[in-house]
Amino acid sequence: MDITRIKHITAHQDVNTLLALLSKNLTEILDGQLVGLYLTGSLTYGDFDRGSSDIDFLAVLTHALSAKQHRQIEKMHSRIGKDFPVWKKRIEGSYITKKMLSSPKPPKESRPYVNAGKMWDFVYGDEWTLNLYVLYQYGIALLGPDPKELIKSVKLDEVREASKRNLIQEWQPKINNPSAFRLADYESNHLQAYAVLTMCRILYAAKNDGVASKRVASAWVKKTYGRPWSGLVKKAEDWQHGKEMNAEEQIKNFIKFTIKEVG
Repeated sequence: MDITRIKHITAHQDVNTLLALLSKNLTEILDGQLVGLYLTGSLTYGDFDRGSSDIDFLAVLTHALSAKQHRQIEKMHSRIGKDFPVWKKRIEGSYITKKMLSSPKPPKESRPYVNAGKMWDFVYGDEWTLNLYVLYQYGIALLGPDPKELIKSVKLDEVREASKRNLIQEWQPKINNPSAFRLADYESNHLQAYAVLTMCRILYAAKNDGVASKRVASAWVKKTYGRPWSGLVKKAEDWQHGKEMNAEEQIKNFIKFTIKEVG
């Protein structure tokens, strides 16, 4: 394992140190079971904001974690969170099998998922297709082969269709749900900002020949649609952990608008 290379993988030294530690620990816990470890998300396409972005990763395994490995990895993430308190709730990653990468359709089996300082077991929704597209286009191998050696290129039409399904299945129900955005302060504000920027990416993908980062998509939405959405989008762009969003009704209206625009 080339720790020296990982220690210079991004422009943020503390992030690099964290990624090197993650790589070292997973190599020790998983040994030959680890096919590859990949950096994904905003750190890979120049959209990273230290105040609001997460550190996103994907671990690809030959076979699923055992109960013992699950406990070991959960403890490992707890230790890393204590060592890097700024990132404790902002390390987000999944542990999937290589077999799950064989199709652009969401896998039926669940996977261990780290988010907000805890480990969960979740089944992918239609975000899976977008995740594969971004992994293929921008993913950086911390360990293992280039992601293009593990997966096939995902077609843009597949991403658009998955985005539409995600919009209807995940976001439309929130419009008439009074408690949809009324979570704990941290989770509520994060979800509100995330919802706005996700709508921007869905709109961009529906109207353009490509998938854009949140920053590019939000800039396009402000330029294309202007008022009344530009203020809400800017608020989501500028949001950082510890800030308030307080934009629940505006966001629900923005979701309605996105549904109408996407058709």
